[in-house]
Amino acid sequence: MATFEQFNLPKSLQKAIDDLGFTTPTPIQEKSFNIILSGKDVMGIAQTGTGKTFAYLLPILKQWKFQPTDAPRVAILVPTRELVVQVVEEVEKLTKYMSIRTLGIYGGVNINTQKTSVYEGIDILVGTPGRVMDLALDNVIRFDETQKLVIDEFDEMLNLGFRVQLTSILAMMKPKRQNILFSATMTEEVDAILNDYF
Repeated sequence: MATFEQFNLPKSLQKAIDDLGFTTPTPIQEKSFNIILSGKDVMGIAQTGTGKTFAYLLPILKQWKFQPTDAPRVAILVPTRELVVQVVEEVEKLTKYMSIRTLGIYGGVNINTQKTSVYEGIDILVGTPGRVMDLALDNVIRFDETQKLVIDEFDEMLNLGFRVQLTSILAMMKPKRQNILFSATMTEEVDAILNDYF
């Protein structure tokens, strides 16, 4: 029987998981942990509700070391505002005992308020492709320090017509980064972007 103990997480992270009452990792969490930890690019096929947010957050947070930068070191792109809110909540639960600044950004909200938040410094950025692209084009968000890019619900993002925004964001990022991608299905369009950009 697998437990989170086998991941040898730092005490601060393990304590947050204990607080949440989780003891057993889901199959996707178990399968992806070591691969993500290795720094390789990962493509996971996983439905919503399988625990994939923790599947990528746990290995990312296990390796977390303080660095004096205000630009996001991890960028997580999700298709909808609801998911941004949800992922930010999950990050905050896991980083309860760590000093990590997380910011969620999405459209339909005053962009200037979000700019102010970005200028206060971010470690983990969670956002929808449209708003992230707008802020990156305004040079408010910079990806110079981004070491990990997570794209969640890749197929859904393309279904919602975010291909241009996604590819623009990818073009702004340094090639030396780890890509962690999750999709519920493997579509031709997902495959085409994988071939072109990863």
